[in-house]
Amino acid sequence: MLKDAFSDAVHLRNDLFSYQREVAEEGELSNGVLVLERFLGCSTQEAANAVNDLLTSRLQQFEHTAVFELGPLFVEHGIDPLSAAGVAAYVKGLQDWQAGGHEWHMRSSRYMNERAGASRPLGMSSVIDLLGAKRVRSFTHVPYQRVGPSRIPDLYVPFPLRLSPHLDRARRNLVTWCHEMGILEPSHGVAGPAVWDEAKLVDYDLPLCAAGIHPDATPEELDLASAWLAWGTYGDDYFPVVFGRTRNLAAAKVAVARFGAFMPLDGTPAPPPANALERSLADIWARTAGPMPREDRRKLREAVEAMCESWLWELAGEIAHHIPDPVDYVEMRRSTFGSQLTMSLSRLRHSKDIPEEFYASGPMVALVNAMMDAGTLVNDVFSYQKEIEFEGEVHNAILVVQNFFDCDYPTALGVVDDLMASRVRQFEHIVANELPIVCDDFGLGEEARRDLDGFLEELRNWLAAILNWHHNCRRYDEPSLLRHHQAPRPRFHGPSGLGTSAAVIRPPGAVSPVA
Repeated sequence: MLKDAFSDAVHLRNDLFSYQREVAEEGELSNGVLVLERFLGCSTQEAANAVNDLLTSRLQQFEHTAVFELGPLFVEHGIDPLSAAGVAAYVKGLQDWQAGGHEWHMRSSRYMNERAGASRPLGMSSVIDLLGAKRVRSFTHVPYQRVGPSRIPDLYVPFPLRLSPHLDRARRNLVTWCHEMGILEPSHGVAGPAVWDEAKLVDYDLPLCAAGIHPDATPEELDLASAWLAWGTYGDDYFPVVFGRTRNLAAAKVAVARFGAFMPLDGTPAPPPANALERSLADIWARTAGPMPREDRRKLREAVEAMCESWLWELAGEIAHHIPDPVDYVEMRRSTFGSQLTMSLSRLRHSKDIPEEFYASGPMVALVNAMMDAGTLVNDVFSYQKEIEFEGEVHNAILVVQNFFDCDYPTALGVVDDLMASRVRQFEHIVANELPIVCDDFGLGEEARRDLDGFLEELRNWLAAILNWHHNCRRYDEPSLLRHHQAPRPRFHGPSGLGTSAAVIRPPGAVSPVA
């Protein structure tokens, strides 16, 4: 996080100062101010202010990580004082780099920005922003506000949908499997009803999603794909209920650390499971990884672990009641949604004749990331009411945009819709214009190119299936939300925000929205 935030700040600052030189004089297109100017359809100054806000947000994230997260990390990993001092010196070096880089940009004659508005230099924030209003706003969102029902635009997914003929069988088998694994039973040591019951499972209809992602799967393969989707979705629901309500991040870390034991790379038996999540993971891992070569098992395990660790990031944000900035959100959302896991399964089926370096090339990384982002944004559009009104969450792209730009729901929805469409078009552009060159550079033969075509087709199926599932499952529409969730917490009219919690009447045991 420190290195990413540092790097982002360096490049965003350069884009602010170099705008006139790069865009007006040299005709370059790769400049953050120009990107936002074109994407948002706004003036140069407005785009520069937004870039500066993002720069400020990245540096604030750097500060937060350095001050609040390094100490606990040292303790967690048993770092000795001398090594910790070395890390602190490295962090100080990054801070000095930022200060020196900023001073150089201010003093150097390399960059001039005469096109900026006469009232203030390009990208300079107002006084109120300098005082940290945006930072405070990220921690003072009032949860459980009435926002729904979610508005669903005509999302750009130009790929045909195909469904497996084995869908009905997979639906029946998934219910049986979830019962056998204990997923539909109350969690041990947790008060209240089960996280899922059979009615929820049937309404969520995860085999419908699997049937679109894998339309040519055998009945057994579709059962397994449905089980993976059920496991990931159940885990995503389980962590906020079991660990979020008690704000027990330490217990959640222990739970995630145990998952590795149920995904052995060498085929050794897993330990006795302590709960349904562990029992079901051991079952689907054995069925999936058993026929795989060891290296493929390692890649799959890393994808599962990345998803589970992202649940901890999400849980920490919920406990801190912190709306993430756009960069962190987009980067982490690829894991929290399980995109890397499902795409990893697709890639492993089509990698026999394709070298690992090919997948690590810039165009392939950009292509996969673009499709992941499109899928996560589809989910955020549909889940907005569920997450904001019924669950009081802060991790949703529409809310992130609302908070960052201080805009209303329709405006933020329009931005997210445009971003989702632009990510799909980026995928199409790379496939049409960049991949043929990469294939030639790597000397891919006919069979390898067929494997690549199969992988690309699975990515298209993935997005088409996700959109179809969101439209047809009963997880996000308002009637289903009212049926499956308790009514949203009542909100009483009166002051809200930082320092006003005592003025709001809450039921006994309720947690302050700014705690």
